[in-house]
Amino acid sequence: MKIAISSDGNELGSRVSEVFGRCPYFMIVEVNEGKIVGHEAVANASVAQRGGAGISSAQLIAEKGAKAVVAGSIGPRAMDILKQLKIETYRGAGTVESVALQCAEGKLTRI
Repeated sequence: MKIAISSDGNELGSRVSEVFGRCPYFMIVEVNEGKIVGHEAVANASVAQRGGAGISSAQLIAEKGAKAVVAGSIGPRAMDILKQLKIETYRGAGTVESVALQCAEGKLTRI
């Protein structure tokens, strides 16, 4: 399962960002059978965008093939796009690594 996590940094030990559309990075984490089998840090070009950052971020996540998103919060326009793309959304806090595993185990709250 590929999970996109809004992140304050570009490593698995980075903290989950409170925001989705303007987070500094997205960590694309692949989890299989309860283990992280791959990850990629993607700089979020939407950080400095005047408007539509959430929409652009949602499109980026879809292009990366993620089936789920974890963030502290997600704005309404980004939520609309993610729903249209059939990408599940979850609220998470802690490190990227811990929330990726929790998400794959079904332990996070859906937004």
